[in-house]
Amino acid sequence: MSKKIVFGPKKDFIWIDIKKDDENVVQELKNQAKLDQELLSYALDEHENAHVEYDAKEELLLIVFNVIKKHSERYETAPVAFIVKQNELYSFTTAKTAYVTEFIEGLITRKPDLSRLSLIFKTLYQIVGAFFPVIKEIDKKRLILTEKLKTKTTNRNLLELSDLGMGLVYLVNATQQNSLLLAQLKKLSIYRSLTENEREELEDVEIEADQLVAMANLSDQILGQVSETYNNLLNNNLNDTMRLLTIWSLLLTVPTIVTGFFGMNVLLPFKDSPFGWLIIIFISMFLSIGLLMTILKRIKRGG
Repeated sequence: MSKKIVFGPKKDFIWIDIKKDDENVVQELKNQAKLDQELLSYALDEHENAHVEYDAKEELLLIVFNVIKKHSERYETAPVAFIVKQNELYSFTTAKTAYVTEFIEGLITRKPDLSRLSLIFKTLYQIVGAFFPVIKEIDKKRLILTEKLKTKTTNRNLLELSDLGMGLVYLVNATQQNSLLLAQLKKLSIYRSLTENEREELEDVEIEADQLVAMANLSDQILGQVSETYNNLLNNNLNDTMRLLTIWSLLLTVPTIVTGFFGMNVLLPFKDSPFGWLIIIFISMFLSIGLLMTILKRIKRGG
């Protein structure tokens, strides 16, 4: 059963909350055929990008806005839709975006005389505000992980850092789409019919959304720089390890080459000497040290 609440200066507006994950409610709405089926499909689509559409002839407004998913294991967003038709305002949410319904209920309770668009703009303002604590939480986790990585670079910490990066990518994309939507809304013909108060409310949302985009982008850049730094460190460590193994392999070949000569059936100095094995060791050590010094000099010159 859909939630319905009457509001507005003359109590002539109806807010109808549609739970997209309730098949019975969705099917009932489709059967009523009150809404354009194409717009309804946009509102019900869980993968719809944030956008706005307005049909001046039918006075039909669709707003699809990205919101934070609550109770999710990762940092994810989902679309919440609003459709305005005549005196009705529809909101489309799911279990993980149901807090938006609470925003709307709270606004109607505190200010029952709001217009349909004022109610939408104030709801969008609160939705945008819900992003800020999440971005701050990511920044806090990044700082903790950075301190851990300074102490010891582990795969677990690196994977957690990678997860933060992926989550932040979704948030940055979502906030940018929301900001673009609000800018597009001001270019539609419906903007000219807004009251002064409604325009101010829309302006407030746009300012807040732009600040959120700037904050998310900054956080993304810092996290990207941290990830790149540790990637470079890991690459350098790998290069150092490979260099050490190469040097060690070269040094180990010297005794093999020297002893190989003495194992041949040819006349060689010290072959029959009782101290021949010591001489071989000294020759091997001398050549190995000389090779090592040569390699180290080349490494030092190359930085």
